[in-house]
Amino acid sequence: MKYTRLTKEQLEELHREFINFLAAQTITVQEWDAIKKDKPEVAEQELDVFSDLIWEGVLSKAEFLENISNHQLFLFKLEETSMRLIVVKVTDTSIDLTTSEGYKWLQQNFTSDEVEFLQASKEYSEDKHKDIFELVQQGSVITKGDLYQFFERLVNN
Repeated sequence: MKYTRLTKEQLEELHREFINFLAAQTITVQEWDAIKKDKPEVAEQELDVFSDLIWEGVLSKAEFLENISNHQLFLFKLEETSMRLIVVKVTDTSIDLTTSEGYKWLQQNFTSDEVEFLQASKEYSEDKHKDIFELVQQGSVITKGDLYQFFERLVNN
């Protein structure tokens, strides 16, 4: 397994897609029930393959990631051969960006001396999707990139 198995909740959300996945392998509902009962290890393997297919699809479409910690925003733009990063750092340690008050403070004070910006770029390893998946595992979420694009305009002007 390349990534991680989808959670029970995720699998329930993707119930129709899983049925189509089984149908593509000409496995009927009755056969699937028998596999789960008689060959649980085969059922586990099928869930792993399906999970990897879903992750691969999601990761291939991802364009932006965000990871918000107490004092920093990590904003990633996922390009073809590399990822670009903008870090928004609040130097006032009494501000917690993970709270609504702290986030609101940043919205109102992003041009203050207590906010620093850093930029970086990094080439992907041989496996771009695994690099992106590792960031997701570390708490990054896939976004539409509104924050990245806002701060990109700000730091490049």
